[in-house]
Amino acid sequence: MTTRDAISVTSLNRMARSLLENHFGNVIVEGEISNLSMPGSGHWYLTLKDEGSQIRCAMFRNRNMSAGFRPRDGMQVIVRGKLSIYEGRGDYQLIAEAIEEAGDGALRRCFEQLKQRLSAEGLFDVERKRPLPAHTRHIGVITSATGAVIRDIISVLRRRFPAIVITLFPVVVQGTEAPAAIVRAIANANRRREELGLDVLIVGRGGGSLEDLQAFNEESVARAIHGSALPVVSAVGHETDFTIADFVADLRAPTPSAAAELLSPDRQEYLQVLAGYEQIFSKLIRERLRQSTQQLVWLIRQLKHPGRRLQEHAQTLDILEGRLLRATRHRISAAAQRLQQLQHRLLLESPRHVIQQHSLRQTALLHRLQQGLRQTLRDKQSQLALLARSLDSVSPLSTLHRGYSITFDAQGQVLRDTKTLQIGATISTRLNDGTLRSTVTELLVTAAPKTEN
Repeated sequence: MTTRDAISVTSLNRMARSLLENHFGNVIVEGEISNLSMPGSGHWYLTLKDEGSQIRCAMFRNRNMSAGFRPRDGMQVIVRGKLSIYEGRGDYQLIAEAIEEAGDGALRRCFEQLKQRLSAEGLFDVERKRPLPAHTRHIGVITSATGAVIRDIISVLRRRFPAIVITLFPVVVQGTEAPAAIVRAIANANRRREELGLDVLIVGRGGGSLEDLQAFNEESVARAIHGSALPVVSAVGHETDFTIADFVADLRAPTPSAAAELLSPDRQEYLQVLAGYEQIFSKLIRERLRQSTQQLVWLIRQLKHPGRRLQEHAQTLDILEGRLLRATRHRISAAAQRLQQLQHRLLLESPRHVIQQHSLRQTALLHRLQQGLRQTLRDKQSQLALLARSLDSVSPLSTLHRGYSITFDAQGQVLRDTKTLQIGATISTRLNDGTLRSTVTELLVTAAPKTEN
């Protein structure tokens, strides 16, 4: 080895990084988180380990923002990314592109997210839950045909109330095909509910892990239960197991056996009720027989000879005949009174009576008209006298009566000045009691008075 053949550490790390990134461009690794660090830069730094080894991981801010959870030490996760080397320290590391919880953790997160979303839509509301039938006659069971659930349900119903009919809609209850099978079974049961006479559905399976119960945490199954016309009882797992189907169903039973007990009455209770009814019916029948016997004895005592019955009927006919005659006379009298009333009304409505009424009304109106005319004439005369007095007060004749006179020319025009007269003209003077005719011999003009400006 010589110095000429040596390369720098940076070159070596860069070559190793290039080899890793080219040959391991996309890897998926599952492991447990340890040494988790979340500095202020927003990047995540952690160690991913299993029983025998570990690897450093880095998940930068632009990638970890899309993670649907916040990681913590001890959490089992699945990381997808590419292998690389941090040249500054020569550390071999995994650059994470995506991260998700592994196993039950991921399922639990999906379970909570779906539960919150369906609850917000109102699928869990108590108000929308359908009431269970008061008397169940036919139960549809959606479960595995080979599991213990159907056997437990049959056993409980045989013990409590064998008269209830069971129809099994067999489905797979685990695996990828289970949700679709359960949805089809619910739809089939609702489609045939009238044909089969179904009253209620039990949807369930035995206990298991969260992954085993995953089919009953699927949204499609929840919406199928919500849309069912038949009431649905969810009986999934053990008492401590809860699924989405439990929340959306109309009733949640802790176990399938409990579901069968909830939907079936106790046979012993029914037998006790029937025994009570039997005693009541027996008592009622005995009482009814006693009353019928007493009534029969009374009827026998009331039984009479046919001749006597005929006499009684003859008397009854006489009484009815008398009532009929009285009713007939009463009807005839009432009809006669009604006829008189109608004749009186007809007389009042006859043309002669109407003409008489109009004649009387005309006479009264004429009398009122004459009185009105006389009163109007008197009023007009009073007004005329008042106007005459007013006119007389301003009449020229009244002026003449006070000692004044009026002079007219030969044409009968009133003389107001001397300009229109000539010597020798004939004039007329009107006095209070007569007229004077004169000839003008002299004209004397009086100067008009001066007006002051």
